[in-house]
Amino acid sequence: MTKEQVRARIEEIGIIPAVRLHSPEDAIFAAEAVASGGIPIVEVTITVPGALDVIRHLSEHRLDVIQGAGTVLDLSWARKCVDAGALFLTSPGFDVKIVEFAANEKILVIPGALTPTDVIAAAKAGADFVKIFPCGQVGGPGYIKALKSPFPEVPLIAAGGVNQQNASDYILAGAAALGIGRDLIHEDAIKRRDHGWIRELARRYRNMVMQARAQLSPHGVS
Repeated sequence: MTKEQVRARIEEIGIIPAVRLHSPEDAIFAAEAVASGGIPIVEVTITVPGALDVIRHLSEHRLDVIQGAGTVLDLSWARKCVDAGALFLTSPGFDVKIVEFAANEKILVIPGALTPTDVIAAAKAGADFVKIFPCGQVGGPGYIKALKSPFPEVPLIAAGGVNQQNASDYILAGAAALGIGRDLIHEDAIKRRDHGWIRELARRYRNMVMQARAQLSPHGVS
């Protein structure tokens, strides 16, 4: 899948589930569950034990899922993740070397940012999206709306504190997509291997995004 196709899919779905779990088996289960609920995208954080094996497994066995690597903090890890099959890289902060590496490899990259200065730096470096993290702790949807005023052309992803109560508000405020972790992939659902619980939440979040986008459309359709 090309970088352009990955970008288009993220833009269409509007949700990037973040998997931060305690075993490769848990991570694979979570990825398959959210995909069954209409979100065939997963960010496997490198804090997951065996994260590279999880990314490799998904790239080889789940061609319907766009697998990416999260919490990528340096260039060495960026290379390892791409070699394992990651189709996108995300970070909690901005590292220009990771962004430049991704551009050279034609891999989609989503660096983290918090301040307007961070957003400018990430956009100038060539970020495909800019993840505002931790968004919930600095104003939530209101902060996204404030950033969209000076940066209307920068696609922002809201992450950190996104839940069922505010997901729609983030989209209405101008977020291009949402990064969601434990509020989509509950640890209890993983422990119980409750596929239906995660699938239902995925469908619910997907509907929230579509309905919010429909409100933004001048014709009432997304």
